Amino acid sequence: MHRLRVLIVDDEPQIHRFLGPALHAAGYEAARADTGRQALAEIARRPPDAVVLDLGLPDLDGQEVLRKARDFYEGPILILSARDREMEKIEAFDAGADDYVEKPFRVGELLARLRVIIRRQARQTDAPPAIVQAGDLTIDVRRRLVTRAGEPVHLSPKEYELLIKLAEADGKVLTHKELLISLWGPAHGEDMQYLRVFIGQLRQKIEADPAEPKLIYTLPGIGYRLMIDEAIRPAGA
Repeated sequence: MHRLRVLIVDDEPQIHRFLGPALHAAGYEAARADTGRQALAEIARRPPDAVVLDLGLPDLDGQEVLRKARDFYEGPILILSARDREMEKIEAFDAGADDYVEKPFRVGELLARLRVIIRRQARQTDAPPAIVQAGDLTIDVRRRLVTRAGEPVHLSPKEYELLIKLAEADGKVLTHKELLISLWGPAHGEDMQYLRVFIGQLRQKIEADPAEPKLIYTLPGIGYRLMIDEAIRPAGA
């Protein structure tokens, strides 16, 4: 059986000692790089199916490795770091990270995040999804129809546009800046109040309990993620 290959980029031997066997037990092949330069060379030589990248490397900053890798590698990258700083996370997502796990971490959580980003990568095609399902919410992109438990949800054009942006991200985190620029243009990249208002309005219409949202997940200081269950794409896509 073909095992998906995951490159672990970390200079801590103990991370490789427990993460390598854990990945193997979960059905993956684990590859190793201890420095940023080794990682970039390995990704270029034999592109892995996913990368787990630590930000605290001895030769290059992990953010630099991420940016350089994104010049030629399109696969999923999960950031691993002991740095609990919002700006660091925002910078990583803006540079193309797919997800972020803080040290210390539970192996089960890391493996779950890895499964999600690999599955999302496998689903991605040039064709946008035709129908997105998130809980009891159904978004029919082609017909511009949103229903909740079978009942129509009436959205303003901007609320619909925001929901579609989140849906087309296929479960990936979209940063505040990404959403603001895509919805209101480059001049509004810092206008957080716009976004908060529309996220609040959307939650009132699509969440069972807007005070305890289950569909639009907030990553404090970073952005939002639509917790989708399924994305159905057009036949032949």
